[in-house]
Amino acid sequence: MTCIVDGDTGWERGVKWRALDVDTPEIGKPECAAERRLGEKAGDRLRELMGGGYTIEWTGGKGKFGRELARVRLADGRDAGQVLIQEGLSQPWPNEGNKWCRN
Repeated sequence: MTCIVDGDTGWERGVKWRALDVDTPEIGKPECAAERRLGEKAGDRLRELMGGGYTIEWTGGKGKFGRELARVRLADGRDAGQVLIQEGLSQPWPNEGNKWCRN
């Protein structure tokens, strides 16, 4: 079973993963309301993208919080994280800070 937590985190067959090279806005503990709204959009968009078919490419590494690092490869070959960056719903990781709450 697949479960999307947010735009860069999910569960696949009981394994919690973190998308490699992307950072989406937080929804659990956002720094501002705009971050939460955009974070929800990023998660919804990732669900939509993955609904067309996907493959999880495991890197064999683990992230800061023990999540397995992975790429979500869409059925058309695109990297889902890069699509979210192109659509303004994510930023490259490592990032230069929380751009979602800057005025």
